[in-house]
Amino acid sequence: MIKYENIHHVSLCVTDIERSKQFYGGLLGLIEVERPNFDFPGAWYQIGSSQLHLIQNNGAESLRSSKTIDSRDGHFAIRVKSYEDTLQYLNDHGLKVEAKPNSKSGFKQIFCMDPDNNLIEFNVDQN
Repeated sequence: MIKYENIHHVSLCVTDIERSKQFYGGLLGLIEVERPNFDFPGAWYQIGSSQLHLIQNNGAESLRSSKTIDSRDGHFAIRVKSYEDTLQYLNDHGLKVEAKPNSKSGFKQIFCMDPDNNLIEFNVDQN
């Protein structure tokens, strides 16, 4: 049997690493960490004890063409401290969001997309 500890990282394909770094590091304020000198563009970010790895790959089969936020599509979730502050911040920065404060999941959710239409969920427990 496999004994799990946690999720180490999530990798996302992007088409323009500099644009993606502006979104993840600039707009969202994630902390970029050192990345090995691979022979392809990318960036790594630390989020708590996990990491987000961006890989520039214009031909990736995982790139979404839809600009519609659909929470049933593949996504990754980031736990935040304040639902209201996060929603306000995303709205203030002009991001299209889908807010689900009463989700059946048991936590309040906010969904948005990065510049390559990768879905991101921000959430907190429902109290």
